[in-house]
Amino acid sequence: MIDRHPVLSGAYEAYLTSHDSAAFVAAVGSRYLISTLERLAEFGSCPTRRAAVVALHFLSDYQSQAVLGRRLRDTDRAVRVLAEHGIVELWRRWGNERQRHRLSDIIRRNMAGQCDLVIREATEFMEEAPGFAELWNQRAIAFYQCADYERAVEDCRQTLLLNAYHFPAAVGLANCYLELDDAFTALEAFRLAAKLNPDMEDVRAQIRYLQRVLEEK
Repeated sequence: MIDRHPVLSGAYEAYLTSHDSAAFVAAVGSRYLISTLERLAEFGSCPTRRAAVVALHFLSDYQSQAVLGRRLRDTDRAVRVLAEHGIVELWRRWGNERQRHRLSDIIRRNMAGQCDLVIREATEFMEEAPGFAELWNQRAIAFYQCADYERAVEDCRQTLLLNAYHFPAAVGLANCYLELDDAFTALEAFRLAAKLNPDMEDVRAQIRYLQRVLEEK
């Protein structure tokens, strides 16, 4: 079969060997538009989809998150894995550079368990950037860490309203309902997460467990 995209394929093969992301970005970015990479990620051959997904991870921003979201259900497992890794980065590339840096600070504080501080800073930030889905997700995580599960539910739902591919928010929603002792709604949320990203084995295990629990009631 003739390789219709030798530059993309060659750059990807070189990247797999060297792990030189700067060289990969330089080679692909000078030859391909983001719109072309998006089309190849969805409709190219299997190797081309892999290369295009990696290219979008490095070169694009939030605008390509729906393309990678659909690739979470790709027939090729490698494409799915690459899409899962890449889409999380794209979610954080909403807005301008200052807003992205501010989100990074919030994420670091969340990882450090500073939930009260994150809630205050995220709430203030939302007045400026109410459409920043990942910001709502980070505040949901903070509410969860502070055991305020009802408010975490609200923020998980808002995250999904702004970004229908945000599978971690669906998982977070399910975990909140488990804490609220609502197994039925938790099961529905886990099913949504599995629909968005079928490769999450822990989510599938939770679905099987909750189905058994509800059947026994």
